[in-house]
Amino acid sequence: MKMKKLVSLLMVAALSASMLTGCGSSNDAAGSSDAATDTTAEGTENAAGGTLKIGGIGPLTGAAAVYGTAVANAAQLAVDEVNAAGGVNGMQLELNFQDDECDAEKSVNAYNTLKDWGMQMLVGSVTSGCSIAVSEYTKDDNMFQLTPSGSAVECVQYDNAFRVCFSDPNQGLASAQYIGENNLATKVAVIYDSSDIYSSGIYEKFAAEAANQPFEIVSAEAFTADNKTDFSVQLQKAKDAGADLVFLPIYYTEASLILSQADKMGYAPQFFGCDGLDGILNVENFDTSLAENVMLLTPFAADATDDLTVNFVKNYKDKFNGETPNQFAADTYDAIYAIKAAAEKAGITADMSVSDICEAMKAAMTEITVNGLTGTITWSADGEPTKEPKAVKIVNGSYTAM
Repeated sequence: MKMKKLVSLLMVAALSASMLTGCGSSNDAAGSSDAATDTTAEGTENAAGGTLKIGGIGPLTGAAAVYGTAVANAAQLAVDEVNAAGGVNGMQLELNFQDDECDAEKSVNAYNTLKDWGMQMLVGSVTSGCSIAVSEYTKDDNMFQLTPSGSAVECVQYDNAFRVCFSDPNQGLASAQYIGENNLATKVAVIYDSSDIYSSGIYEKFAAEAANQPFEIVSAEAFTADNKTDFSVQLQKAKDAGADLVFLPIYYTEASLILSQADKMGYAPQFFGCDGLDGILNVENFDTSLAENVMLLTPFAADATDDLTVNFVKNYKDKFNGETPNQFAADTYDAIYAIKAAAEKAGITADMSVSDICEAMKAAMTEITVNGLTGTITWSADGEPTKEPKAVKIVNGSYTAM
């Protein structure tokens, strides 16, 4: 695969996020702890250095619950591991994760609940709209915010906010380059959600970069949040235009409907998506055989054979009833270890004010490197991570690295 151009452009965009090395701490998993399975770590009151309170926000119920549950689970797994290994600067970590149902107003309410609890830094929100809404409040409070998966540009518009995932524009850029450089198609159709900042942001950059690639966009059809169940018109236009690949910069629920409807009309192009498709194998009542050979751009594959991934997947499955972790889980696991590395680099203590913690963390995040599940990651002062994107394909019902 030709990744050199892709990586260099992403480096220019200063993408990056994950666990950091070269800061005097290890980000290798020590193994899952059998400590608390609820949202707080046990025994924090007895820690010699006190407690560092980390809040989390994401959808634990509703249509996007696959994302939020993975984030909450991975955060707890990492917190338990860190605490079992001695904590951070003598402190134990305590996690409190709140459900926002993928609703911006409820996400802000969750933030206020966590503030009342005594949160000192935030992991979240999980989705872009919610993360943007909450960032207006973290900015005012000068609260350090690290979203594992808020990919819209505006998620890190303020200097207190960082992210682990790729931004929407760079997902669009990387997808167009990957399709072109690997000669996956000559005619491409796009189906996107024009009412969603995530989907439209990816599409706009994809369309712009397509002009530089050896394929043609022959159909680009939108839908909105008010009309996202019948995709027959969009699919028929793609089929009539002769598209041999359909790009889906959308979420897994709508993608599952598109795959089902394409099958019924006898249309079988290559389908290619971004991180929003991660979760399609868990959609209730969806025939997962229809997702066979679907490709998506993601920095994590659960079947990777490196020690860090193997241990993480095993520990996650052991702790959470055999569930296979997705990219959202991996990004979050990296986020907790990035917090650990930056907090150690900055000398964070439990008695520091929220604002002082934030100022120290902002500086430290630009000085660390994390060898994480989603790659070797560094951050720039604008909150963007730099790491190498990868593509995975669904083969025999599992995500397989390409």
